Amino acid sequence: MKITPRWLLLFSAAFTVSGALPAADLLPVEDPKAREALPEYYTIPAAKPEELTDANGWPAMESYAVWHRSHGGPTSNRFSTHKQINTENVKDLELAWIYHSKDGTDNIQCNPIVVDRVMFAPTGGRQMVAIDATNGRELWRFAPELPKSLSLMDNPARRGLMYWPGDAQNPARILFTCGYWIYALDPKTGQPVPGFGENGRANLPTGGTAGGAVYKHVFVVPGFNGDVFGYDVRDGRQLWRFHTIPREGEFGYDTWDNRIDLEGANSWAGIALDESRGIAYVPTGSVKPNFSGLTHLGDTLFGSTLIAIKAETGERLWHFQGVRHDIWDLDMGSPPNLVTVNLHGRKVDAVSQIDKNGTLYLLDRVSGKPLFPFRMRRAPTSRVPGEVTAAYQPSPLTPEPITKQVFERGDITDLSPAATAFVEQQVARSRLGFFDPPDVSRPTVINGLLGGTDWPGSAFDPRTGYLYIAANQTPWIVTLRAEDDPPPAVPATAGEKTYQQFCIACHGPNREGVGVAPPLVGVRHRLSDAQVMHMIENGSGLMPVMPVPKENLRALVDFVMARDRGPDAPAMPALGSVRRALPFNGYPRLLDHEGYPGGKPPWGLLICYDLNAGRKLWSVPLGEHAELTKRGIPQTGTENLGGATVTAGNLVFVGGTKDNKFRAFDATNGKVLWTGDVPSWGTAAPTVYEVDGRQYVVLCASGGGHLRAEKSDVWLAFALPRDYDATGKRRTP
Repeated sequence: MKITPRWLLLFSAAFTVSGALPAADLLPVEDPKAREALPEYYTIPAAKPEELTDANGWPAMESYAVWHRSHGGPTSNRFSTHKQINTENVKDLELAWIYHSKDGTDNIQCNPIVVDRVMFAPTGGRQMVAIDATNGRELWRFAPELPKSLSLMDNPARRGLMYWPGDAQNPARILFTCGYWIYALDPKTGQPVPGFGENGRANLPTGGTAGGAVYKHVFVVPGFNGDVFGYDVRDGRQLWRFHTIPREGEFGYDTWDNRIDLEGANSWAGIALDESRGIAYVPTGSVKPNFSGLTHLGDTLFGSTLIAIKAETGERLWHFQGVRHDIWDLDMGSPPNLVTVNLHGRKVDAVSQIDKNGTLYLLDRVSGKPLFPFRMRRAPTSRVPGEVTAAYQPSPLTPEPITKQVFERGDITDLSPAATAFVEQQVARSRLGFFDPPDVSRPTVINGLLGGTDWPGSAFDPRTGYLYIAANQTPWIVTLRAEDDPPPAVPATAGEKTYQQFCIACHGPNREGVGVAPPLVGVRHRLSDAQVMHMIENGSGLMPVMPVPKENLRALVDFVMARDRGPDAPAMPALGSVRRALPFNGYPRLLDHEGYPGGKPPWGLLICYDLNAGRKLWSVPLGEHAELTKRGIPQTGTENLGGATVTAGNLVFVGGTKDNKFRAFDATNGKVLWTGDVPSWGTAAPTVYEVDGRQYVVLCASGGGHLRAEKSDVWLAFALPRDYDATGKRRTP
């Protein structure tokens, strides 16, 4: 259901695409009284029993025995039927092998695949390797061509890869994206496959980061900078393109008032594909820039939306938008799960999707209708001149949200009186509440910018209908700024030229940021010269080290800090005098005086969710701050970004916590049954496979990234000792 109030249409029509003002001197501010006159709730009806799609038995349970695509297969369910390792013997798990890539360290976010005793994975040095899955010995490596100025998408198989077995005329291949290319490699040699594109790679117009999926001969792959594509997996020809920011004449075009020079609405986490029906399920991100929607009024389809696309043709079958006009960056940032649930006494095929705000969407796989009534709640208006917020936002009762969605003053940490006072001081002048819009020079506290879940997604057990979610519940504090930087000098200074060479790919031509790369507009108000230089020379979080020559470094800093504009630089327009994206203060966490999250724990959670009922079954803290435990504080959980994998041995394996631990939980009750130490946090979900009757669980512990930990180059495989037989029993000496 889509609501387009007449006031929104009239307001949007008052502007030209260029952003010039109507006759008034200043942009109008939304009327809160008009918003409050609307009903507080409305409900999107659930599908009627006769409208539900009966389960067709796909996929067969035996298909979960292989791991030929990241996230375990086309369903993205990360479930394995292997059960040699089980709740009784997992305590004996040991390190089976360890692999070091030795070509650099980086934050690896790819769940690896295993085919015919070989594991395929990317490395910290931005290469692809094949590893003997029984002993960790490297078999081959491939180095894709990289640009001089690297961006986030210039990581091979950054968030996924897959194996295609070939057909009678075409050999098997490993498929992944890197930069603006789809690569097809021979799994035996690592060499590019002749006949696929040009020299084994095909151009991807908007670049790639998430793994694709194959239906018949069509490779469906999302673009990092927008759109979804279908390629012929045999020869690399582009077959179709679906615009996630609609063009004139396309469905959804009228939900925008401006589509010029906009980014976002991109699928950056991953997709799923129903091979039995030929439907690809594609979740999308919010429209950029984040936190300010002045440049793109309207509901902005297909931002923050789950889209069902016909895999053979690229035709939209249905869509379900979550957050409308998403100015909070609360998008659908995790792969969907293709699930079968028991409802009304029958098995129903559905798709589940979680957004970063912790909302769980459970939709019929064919029609897109919700399985339970889906409640929408009236949202507040913005105080920023020219902003036009959506009147309603998701507020479901069933499915139950997986995490707390609104930060309230009662959620302020109580770790200690000092911690409480420190956070209270920050929150005192902040905006709180249900979808409270970001404000100018006044902070807005948002739960969820690292989840609910983020790109790692969830694991689903098709035997039970239970979903396993490694989630975050930590607050962030965001502020828009009215001030801006003066425009760059003409002609370009030496500093701007250096920026164009090294920085523009991630931070954009207008320094407003691309994807998760933050804006640099107004950075002079937030950082010192020394801090900026340190980030350039040493990297920070997802930002790699930038090889800027020493002689150019000072000029680059002068440009970034807006000092090289000259004495005649024009004054910036006042707030509300033009439609322009407002800069913001990056992504600061709301922290206490010791650096711990400013909300009450648990901060990290492992949740078991019964999709049959739309309710959580259990929830336990995930991760530990050992120093807090020593102080007598109960286990708090930590921020995490690894994701869970579930097995038929009734185990849930999870890494990804800040305490550098790898854990096995009892899938029935959340009890920790085994813990292993790893060099850094596990940055991708575990892969499970079996060779010669021995079950292995592999974890990438590369560190770095959002959790800001030491980086590593290591992959670790765990297994039972060799005196266990294939059934999980110890052999008699």
